[in-house]
Amino acid sequence: MIFLTIAIGFFVTKKGILSEKARADLTDIVLYVVLPCDIFSSFHKGISTDVLRQCVTVLLVSTGMQVMYTVLSKLLYRRIRPERSVVMQYGTIISNSGFMGLPVIASVFGETGLLYGAVLLIPLRVFMWTAGLSLFTSTATKDKIKMVVTHPCIWAVVLGFAYLLVPFELPSFLTATMSTVGSCTTTLSMLVVGSFLSGVDLKSVAGRDCFYYSGIRLIVLPALVFSALLLLRIDPMVIGVATLSAAMPAATATAMLAAKYGRDAQFASKMLFVSTAFSLVTLPLIAKLLTSVLDVTIASA
Repeated sequence: MIFLTIAIGFFVTKKGILSEKARADLTDIVLYVVLPCDIFSSFHKGISTDVLRQCVTVLLVSTGMQVMYTVLSKLLYRRIRPERSVVMQYGTIISNSGFMGLPVIASVFGETGLLYGAVLLIPLRVFMWTAGLSLFTSTATKDKIKMVVTHPCIWAVVLGFAYLLVPFELPSFLTATMSTVGSCTTTLSMLVVGSFLSGVDLKSVAGRDCFYYSGIRLIVLPALVFSALLLLRIDPMVIGVATLSAAMPAATATAMLAAKYGRDAQFASKMLFVSTAFSLVTLPLIAKLLTSVLDVTIASA
């Protein structure tokens, strides 16, 4: 279903139905309206004490993942020229776990998975505006903090947890509206991904560095996360969400930052395209493997 939705986005852009401006507007709608509604709605049906405890585990796991990505990014690209290595470092630290990751995680692991995925994004956003942005420029601490605390997806998580503590329920028409709007996340996100893929010249994307990065981002990192969490005997659902998040391609911000700060923006666009295109193959395989292995784990517990 996700693959076909991406194909529709690709097709309508090629035919001129979805313009570049419309795509930019649609991206903002998803990031600032639809996705936050989807995250907040995942709190409505009540959360058990066990799920709340696992949210703390997810937060710790995600922080560990981001630290690992940061360390690896300094080691994996030493032989690549600086204009490209900076882009590859950023793409290793920051993946598309929000815009593309949450819809995929929700489709595989349901509302609980979406909740864990939203919590997992908190450290990612912190690293995005600190360690990630510092690769391109030095930004004042005040500005970094502002970028983190004003992000709508972060606020959706904060307000969601706050909602669990208040002694009343929101009117049903409000929760129903947010649930309906949030249910559009997967469709709209994948249309935008397909639209983005339509804008890259397929003849120019081949390159050793792009393939090397994609192998690291889509295969090596999720394998490391899965192995580590399995050894630590983390909850199977947390393992699944964390691994699937680790398997996401480069974030769209990679190309935008490369262009803004004078790095190799053309290479960044190609890297983004190749990793996203390959993820259409790797993500279903990883999701299938995870659900198969985790089902066995749960059944034997």
